[in-house]
Amino acid sequence: MLKVLNVFPSFSVPDVDAARRFYGDTLGLEVKDAVMGNLEIVLPGGAHVTAYPKPNHQPATFTILNLIVPDVDSAVDELAAAGIDMEHYDMPGLKTDERGIASGRGPDIAWFKDPFGNVLSVIAATEGITG
Repeated sequence: MLKVLNVFPSFSVPDVDAARRFYGDTLGLEVKDAVMGNLEIVLPGGAHVTAYPKPNHQPATFTILNLIVPDVDSAVDELAAAGIDMEHYDMPGLKTDERGIASGRGPDIAWFKDPFGNVLSVIAATEGITG
């Protein structure tokens, strides 16, 4: 059996300095320089994710981070005030309202993209999804 000492997720960005500003200044997460020019993003609770530079970066086509928040409406307001646009979806089983919030099929959730096209979400803390 494989002996695993720890685990961390990672995703690519084309510009680590811009990632530092977005994740640190805009979203207010703790960021640290890491080995090999990577950026460590410290998440609430102590976990971390690594953003690594990739010149031929292709944005993830899935949600890379779900940020658990007490209230999605307030989080959307704060993100909009920071100049971040919410994504809008109109698909079978997933429809967002005019603000980009999906509700009624589980916890309220809204998606947005980082400056590099990676998808993130703000999702309401509920039983089973706690902050």
